[in-house]
Amino acid sequence: MKRYIAIALGLLVGGATFAQTDPNRIGIDTAQQNLQEISIDKFEHDSYWRGSISPDDGFINVRLFEGSPATYDENENPNGKKPIEAEEGLNRPDTQVLGVRVDFLHRGNVSFYLYPRRPIPIEGITKTISVWAVGRNFNHTLKILVQDFFGRQFELEVGKLNFQGWKKLTVAIPPQPLMGKSGIVQRDYHYNNQLGIKVIGFKVDCDPSETAGTYYLYLDDLRAVTDLFAENNRDPDDMADAW
Repeated sequence: MKRYIAIALGLLVGGATFAQTDPNRIGIDTAQQNLQEISIDKFEHDSYWRGSISPDDGFINVRLFEGSPATYDENENPNGKKPIEAEEGLNRPDTQVLGVRVDFLHRGNVSFYLYPRRPIPIEGITKTISVWAVGRNFNHTLKILVQDFFGRQFELEVGKLNFQGWKKLTVAIPPQPLMGKSGIVQRDYHYNNQLGIKVIGFKVDCDPSETAGTYYLYLDDLRAVTDLFAENNRDPDDMADAW
């Protein structure tokens, strides 16, 4: 009897150990990653972004302005904007921000949108997306619109705009399910040369109690933290399915 109990306990312990070291999961979130912060758009190109709102709800105007969040300083400004290490020495312009003015026609459930001239692809497998914003302390909600591997569109809440001055808002991209068919899919195992998501715009859902008069919003420095492991380890002799 004791022998059978010992065998049963051994199977239970062995099963628990196997579950903790499942070889199909090893490296997915540890060794096989090359995480880097990259720039998606610095909002430096005039007329690249356009605004949209229902004509029944109000009017929208979008343009660029000189400005920027304060630069990071360990002592004087620990919450400031940090430069991207990979961009040091490239002299990329970063002097303007995107300004949005909305004039509401009535109180109610109103949303307005910001769209780039074309979808903006993000290299690798995106982990987080961030943007600096001036929300003017309104209780509106900023969302980002993305397109996944299969061309499906999703909206993710970046954060409330109820603060003063510049603030960095960040949203995490939900991890892809193991089967890779539902949710935000960034990669299909059939096509290792095609992966990632695209940014197709922003959406602002307005608080009905604060949709009177004029609202101002400013955005700057759209970035992503992305895993470039697959990008940097592609087979150079692979064929491109672009015909």
